[in-house]
Amino acid sequence: MRLNQNILLLGKKVVLVPYTAEHVPRYHEWMKSEELQRLTASEPLTLEQEYAMQCSWREDVDKKWQAQPGTTEESCMAGDVNLFLTDVGDPSLGEIEVMIAEPSCRGKGFGTEAVLMMMSYGVTKLGVTKFEAKIGQGNEPSLRMFQKLHFEQVAVSSVFQEVTLRLTMNEWERQWLLEQTSHVEEKPYGDGSQEPRRQRPATGSE
Repeated sequence: MRLNQNILLLGKKVVLVPYTAEHVPRYHEWMKSEELQRLTASEPLTLEQEYAMQCSWREDVDKKWQAQPGTTEESCMAGDVNLFLTDVGDPSLGEIEVMIAEPSCRGKGFGTEAVLMMMSYGVTKLGVTKFEAKIGQGNEPSLRMFQKLHFEQVAVSSVFQEVTLRLTMNEWERQWLLEQTSHVEEKPYGDGSQEPRRQRPATGSE
């Protein structure tokens, strides 16, 4: 997260900011939800474990952001979006995840814009040319959203009960993505001296 620790991305519906320790309590409350645990294939952590996880993410090169339907902080937190660069043999491959945790924020296009913004950042700043999304088989809203964004199903795991979707960025897809995110502005976040802020695991909802 070091590259993006002092910037935010301003879209039409959401603002993406890095994730700091200030966001941990709200995130911890979200992840007490059995529904979110099921949709994100996550195990509940203690608050202390969440703080430790946030510290480790702070040093990651992966890009992790908090999604907010506005410019204020904790009161407007809606969810998160992540881009994990996990394949050391292929730095052009990014695994993308999105979670709209607040029920009142679902179905409003926040997840869609957050994913598009993160993909654009990955393509233009990190050299990502292939995206994968791993979605629970029962997570129909997320599957529909990623398919709407041109992702195609490439694998199904009956063991993990998840579907893998992939999108390869050819020139047409790249131009389409950049057109969809041409309104996004990159702005300074914080004063450059405060602790960086982060992001993490995945449910998708439009």
